[in-house]
Amino acid sequence: MNSLRRLDIKYVKGIGPRRAELLTKHLDIRTAYDLVHHFPTSYLDRSTIYTVRELEGDMPSVQLKGRFVSFNVLGEGARTRLVALFSDGTGTIEVVWFRGIKHMRENLRTATDYILFGKPTTFNGRWQMSHPEIDTVEQAVGQQGMRGVYPLSEGLRNQNIGSRQLHQWITAFLDSHGAFAETLPASVIESCRLMPLDRAIREIHRPSTPAQLQKARERLKFEELFYIQTDMLMRSRRRKSQSESFRFARVGQWFNSFYATCLPFDLTGAQKRVIKEIRADVNTGRQMNRLVQGDVGSGKTLVALMAMLLALDNGFQACMMAPTEILAGQHFETIRGLVAPIGINVRLLTGSTSAKQRRIIHEELRDGTLHILVGTHAVLEDPVQFHNLGLAVIDEQHRFGVAQRARLWSKGQLPPHILVMTATPIPRTLAMTVYGDLDVSVIDELPPGRKPVTTLLRYDEQRESVYRGIGRQLAAGRQVYIVYPLIDENEKLDLRSLNEGYDTICDIFSNYRVAFVHGRLKPAEKDHQMQLFASGEARILVATTVIEVGVNVPNATTMVIENAERFGLSQLHQLRGRVGRGAAQSYCILMSKRKIAADTRERLTLMTQTTDGFVIAEADMRMRGPGDIEGTMQSGIPFDLHIANPATDGDIIALARQTAEKLLDNDPDLALPVNAAFRTALRDASARTADWSRIS
Repeated sequence: MNSLRRLDIKYVKGIGPRRAELLTKHLDIRTAYDLVHHFPTSYLDRSTIYTVRELEGDMPSVQLKGRFVSFNVLGEGARTRLVALFSDGTGTIEVVWFRGIKHMRENLRTATDYILFGKPTTFNGRWQMSHPEIDTVEQAVGQQGMRGVYPLSEGLRNQNIGSRQLHQWITAFLDSHGAFAETLPASVIESCRLMPLDRAIREIHRPSTPAQLQKARERLKFEELFYIQTDMLMRSRRRKSQSESFRFARVGQWFNSFYATCLPFDLTGAQKRVIKEIRADVNTGRQMNRLVQGDVGSGKTLVALMAMLLALDNGFQACMMAPTEILAGQHFETIRGLVAPIGINVRLLTGSTSAKQRRIIHEELRDGTLHILVGTHAVLEDPVQFHNLGLAVIDEQHRFGVAQRARLWSKGQLPPHILVMTATPIPRTLAMTVYGDLDVSVIDELPPGRKPVTTLLRYDEQRESVYRGIGRQLAAGRQVYIVYPLIDENEKLDLRSLNEGYDTICDIFSNYRVAFVHGRLKPAEKDHQMQLFASGEARILVATTVIEVGVNVPNATTMVIENAERFGLSQLHQLRGRVGRGAAQSYCILMSKRKIAADTRERLTLMTQTTDGFVIAEADMRMRGPGDIEGTMQSGIPFDLHIANPATDGDIIALARQTAEKLLDNDPDLALPVNAAFRTALRDASARTADWSRIS
């Protein structure tokens, strides 16, 4: 495989420099390795020849064998088309071309047997086939059986490079190439009952049977995921054995005083479990890298604070980074309010912090009198130097670039312990792939007194009823969010806009003050409007999705999301998390057009059936695919996934993880001769990037 990585695609027979440039530009195919790993996404079955008489209903692409009876060029200019009549003795079908007319007319004959392959449709009561593949009977011999359909770009199609052309290049290369050397250890192939690599590559492009195709797909998926799991486990084990950090051996005055006098409510069992896991981590003398997942309102901030108190008890400072000023400010107010009775010095550092305050913060950080610093990216600036930073908490870490997070390393003599928090539930299979090198804790209980949010789906014609419900909540002294997908009206999009909605809401609820927030407001105005709502002076907040994170108003009990059909499941769940933060029953109203697609209705209906963020995240990934879920991919899969899909391959991920653990238990550095080929393959497959896993 290593030689294939070095073979430029232009040297593959039939491609050449010009086509190589196109393949690189549109599909990022640069080498022969890339070519044979450009896998089909579906398959065409060319094992059967049908007759015209057998055509019926909505059939997929089929083969017909017969002769052309006539050719006619019809229309003028852009409407020109070539229409041929094709007969197989049982009936006739029209064959139509809208481009390549001259080529077809010059090369097709009426006295020759051809095999057509295309999708039959009906037009004006007659069978028709547009732009079919055409082979003579002799040419078609090599086209029989199952054939892959490859992912393409429109740019390639415009250059007359289609799926069939790709298939021909790939199969010709496979025919000329010897056996592909095995990459996985023999013990892994045997224990997991995997198809050999050479056969898998050949079967994926030219399946002999559907059963063999399935085995080939399983082998190639396993290999991709096995590389990832082995690489991440090696990184994690190396970090745990080599990455020295501070030992937090004491549970002292700050922690105990806070636990005894300041806890706002009893810790849940899940919170206690996670704190115990953190305590075990920070007492090893090795750097902690732990991800804490918890649904909105589950008490992650309180767990993070108690971890910071452990740092303080052992003579260290702590910091918390958040991606926005609103969220950082919210954390600051929460933490400062919780620890005020025991005299802990907490300060906030953001881009808006005044020069005078910055000087105070910098001085107190350096002399150690500032215990906890909460901030945004401003915490990473060079002038920010800690006396002894022991723990860094990163909230919604996927919103920080890995290079930014790496700057935390320069803030102390040894790397601080890292605690990552996210309120974006990450499906188990994706967490094993993206965060496979982090230890993961889950807070899966809500604090006592919290009631699940009641979610309702309502349509435009039910708007008056929704407004009456809002009125009842306002009359009871509660507050309301109303979220819009757009700021201004857009003629091309039939969606409700914030500016239009603001005027309507002000008219309907004229007895109440209405605040508004959107992304185009200047930071000072945005903060002013948010403060109006947070203080209770404004009872309604009209907003775009800028309030998705970082807004904590326990008195807000109703969330109305306009055009909810335009939002993904995870975003709807994040928005819903802005309510239900107090003891009162809260509601989330999903407003939608009645006429929506079936999958959209399924998505909205699921929101009404569960408030479990992990159930929603799994469903979101199943419906949309893993994609770049909230940017989490940037935390570092150093491999391309050509065929594996974390949304559907959970069982294979688990098997790859289990197998990698067993392999590394027996051979931690892959130093044994039996693992030499795999060690080389893993090295070749790895992206040559910095080991960001240690700080993400």
